[in-house]
Amino acid sequence: MLLALDVGNTSTMLGVFEGKKLLYRWRLATIKNRTVDEYGILIANLFSSRGVPREKIDALIIACVVPPLMGALEGMSHKYFSLTPLIVQPGIKTGMPILAENPSEVGADRIVNGVAAYSKYGGPVIVVDFGTATTFDAISVKGEYLGGVIAPGISISAEALFQETAKLPRVDIRKPETVIGKNTIASMQSGLFYGYIGMVEVIIKKIEKELGQPSFVVATGGWVDIIAKEIKLIKKVDENLTLDGLRIIYERNREQLLIKRG
Repeated sequence: MLLALDVGNTSTMLGVFEGKKLLYRWRLATIKNRTVDEYGILIANLFSSRGVPREKIDALIIACVVPPLMGALEGMSHKYFSLTPLIVQPGIKTGMPILAENPSEVGADRIVNGVAAYSKYGGPVIVVDFGTATTFDAISVKGEYLGGVIAPGISISAEALFQETAKLPRVDIRKPETVIGKNTIASMQSGLFYGYIGMVEVIIKKIEKELGQPSFVVATGGWVDIIAKEIKLIKKVDENLTLDGLRIIYERNREQLLIKRG
């Protein structure tokens, strides 16, 4: 069984695979000072709640965009699973050419998403990941990672309104009843919600224009349920996209890993 971890700035996704089947998945808050033992005990408790035998985990893959956590994650892998994890980083086999000017700058999660999106939906494909930041990644018809867009996530935008203004309150992010707000909170929610939809739609259209053809658009990430259903350009919401990408990348590196272990 494979344990896949996607560690983002706000949340961490864990998935347990048996072959290609995702058996269990969890979403947790990312805590940047979490220790080896805290990770180990937390995962042990999650496994216990679903009856997952820890000894059945024989492979582990990690994508992490929070560098200070890498030591704890690798330590947890060794201490609690007796495994050396496969880390998504420059040099591993992804099967996807990275055509960015500096491939090492591209976040591991974005490469993983691109691999999964092309494998599952073909190309050209645009991946929109609604996370701490909202990212847009363009994959060519040949399966090449072309580059993308990074925008502030909707939660960052909401927090900025609260932090940088004297009188505006912190608000929940939700779809308002009307675009025209009748009070301050409703007005803020309308601006955040519909303003964000407008931004996403414009960026998708401009990416498609540069690609020169319509593209399949798939969305994922922690805020996807709130935003994506309002955007008709998004053809598919895939909450497991990143976990599937981790599984695919592990499979592409499995033979080499077995040689090293041998």
